[in-house]
Amino acid sequence: MAVTSMANSSIRDFQKFNTMNAFNNIGFPVSYLVVAGGGGTGNGVLEQCGAGGAGGMRSNFGSTGGGGSVEDAFTLRRGTYSVVVGAGGAVGADGSDSSFYTVKSSGGGFGGTRSAAGNLGGSGGGGGDFGGVGGAGTSGQGFAGGTGQGSAPGALTDGGASGGAGSAGSGSTSAGSGVSNSITGSAVTYSSGKLVTAGSGADNTGDGSGTSSSTSAGSGGSGVVIFALPVQASVTFSGGVTQTSAVVGVNKVYTVTVAGPTDTVTIG
Repeated sequence: MAVTSMANSSIRDFQKFNTMNAFNNIGFPVSYLVVAGGGGTGNGVLEQCGAGGAGGMRSNFGSTGGGGSVEDAFTLRRGTYSVVVGAGGAVGADGSDSSFYTVKSSGGGFGGTRSAAGNLGGSGGGGGDFGGVGGAGTSGQGFAGGTGQGSAPGALTDGGASGGAGSAGSGSTSAGSGVSNSITGSAVTYSSGKLVTAGSGADNTGDGSGTSSSTSAGSGGSGVVIFALPVQASVTFSGGVTQTSAVVGVNKVYTVTVAGPTDTVTIG
């Protein structure tokens, strides 16, 4: 029995050695989802400004933004790599970009003021009222915002809805949809556009923004970076990172909710 146990242990050690040696030679396969921060509403009379666009969404797992194909397979060797989670944009400001190594998603564009166009971004901001056009989205990340309502001078009108990762905003009445992704093991929708009256975007969704009331403008939702590696990989983060992890099948999935421009992840 002792000899059999030792033999089995040796086989397991040999298999583990071969597995790690393969990872050393070709790198670890990585699945990723990179969502940027959503844009803020326009800076002006609140309902008459456009809604803020959703943050750009890029992924090589299951689904991605902008109507594009899921991105290519990805491997990383042992080493240290940058990771950044973009903040949501305040009033009159774009959302911030999120990135993981060389994969970068663009922040959502802010909404336009009266008659002005929404800003371009990962997804575009809605145009201001009196016919402001929506901002363009970024190919493979998100869609354009909608055009603001037109009316006779002095009338109360709404700014345009914003674009999302799944579809464009349409006029002032239909916000762009987000995209569902299951990289964490559960389906979650990211990077949804907003109507101008819909309120701020939630943290770590990349959602765009509307006004939270007639007197309070909204801000975009912050982004998120999620990536999955084989459970054999050792992963550590720099001090500024906030993250959680969970085992999903043969992988460990890391959800990074806070990471600044100088933060990193080390894979060993």
